[in-house]
Amino acid sequence: MILTILIVIISLLFLVTIHELGHFLLARKFGVKVEEFGIGIPPKIIGKKIGETIYSLNLIPLGAFVKLYGEEERIQDSRSFSGKPIWQRVLIVLGGVVAFWIVAAIIISIVAGIWGLPMEIEDTDQGFKNPQIEITQVMKNSPAFEADLRMWDIVEKAKTDNNEITTTKVGEFVDFINIHKGEEVILTIKRGKEILNKTLVPRVNPPEGEGPTGIVPKRVALKVYPWRKAIIQGFIATRNQTLMIIYTLGSIISSLIRHIPLPKGTLEVTGVIGIFEFLVHAFESGVNNFLLSLASITIFLAIFNSFPIPALDGGKLLFLTIEKIRKKPVSQKIEEKITVFFFGLIMMLGILIIIKDIVTRIS
Repeated sequence: MILTILIVIISLLFLVTIHELGHFLLARKFGVKVEEFGIGIPPKIIGKKIGETIYSLNLIPLGAFVKLYGEEERIQDSRSFSGKPIWQRVLIVLGGVVAFWIVAAIIISIVAGIWGLPMEIEDTDQGFKNPQIEITQVMKNSPAFEADLRMWDIVEKAKTDNNEITTTKVGEFVDFINIHKGEEVILTIKRGKEILNKTLVPRVNPPEGEGPTGIVPKRVALKVYPWRKAIIQGFIATRNQTLMIIYTLGSIISSLIRHIPLPKGTLEVTGVIGIFEFLVHAFESGVNNFLLSLASITIFLAIFNSFPIPALDGGKLLFLTIEKIRKKPVSQKIEEKITVFFFGLIMMLGILIIIKDIVTRIS
């Protein structure tokens, strides 16, 4: 478990470092002086100046940063960020977001070429290697939730005192559960390399949309791609996930505006603790699932960072757009006050979500 936690911490630190590396490389490309490239959040553990840039390792492993000359204080200089043309500043800001998408595509490509990408198949489909029933969602407070069933668990067998079924077809599994509502059912599941037995009692009258057990099972099979196609598939999958997340967010916003009830669980928000727990469970279910989960989080971070909110990269792009339209930048004091205000809001929201996550786990 300690090793798993370390791997998760290092992986998340890797993501934010790559994000900052995107800014760093574009800044260097356009001749902006990079004063410091830091991994982690100060206080500083160690730092070394190479050329004109200080490369530092900091104590708190929750982020990374790039300090650009002329970014915080506007300086009209050929090596200054603020002294560069708008189009170059836009590309420097976009560098971090694009880095997220590129990393996600690379991760997915690696999984596609080594383990294969999971694809949903029908019960009637033939010719697929190693089809399995995979749990893709577990409803809170359901029998499956209480039995500690998790996303990515593979259902291999279900049995009661007088009946048993071993199948890779969702329809047969669902029929078995429906027949044995209200009875004790033992599920044999595969979680990574572990084989576990989980006992639950399917509900006779479950809440709408949850089913007797509270899981969403799908029949999946892995498809391994040749490396050339794996790389292409990595970028296609990244594009598809990006569009899916954007569509989902758009649907949520539209429903809220039109006062349309959202499906149960749609607005469940999680923070650092939830993401950390999600990745730990993913790692326990297999390296391939961990990497795919890491790629999904990377894509979400790319989208979130693109929001036109001051304190995010999208907010910087918003100010640059205003500057382009007005032919002059927003007052530095006003921009700083707006950025600090929204940064505070984001931090407060993050703290509230962490408190919510802690309270939920304690209760």
